[in-house]
Amino acid sequence: MKPPVVTCPTCGASVRWTAENPWKPFCSERCKLIDLGHWATEKYRVPAETPPDEDAPPDADGRPQ
Repeated sequence: MKPPVVTCPTCGASVRWTAENPWKPFCSERCKLIDLGHWATEKYRVPAETPPDEDAPPDADGRPQ
């Protein structure tokens, strides 16, 4: 059985998903560190909604704005 092949999220190279690959899903330590740097510098962000302002007057439907 052939191991699955995935795409490196950093450079797009094909990567075999095996126990011998310590950097999976990345192709190399370099790509892994590049990705970590993006998270550390907040280049990647998880979208979130801003909570409503509790002091704002309600809108036409009676909900806080």
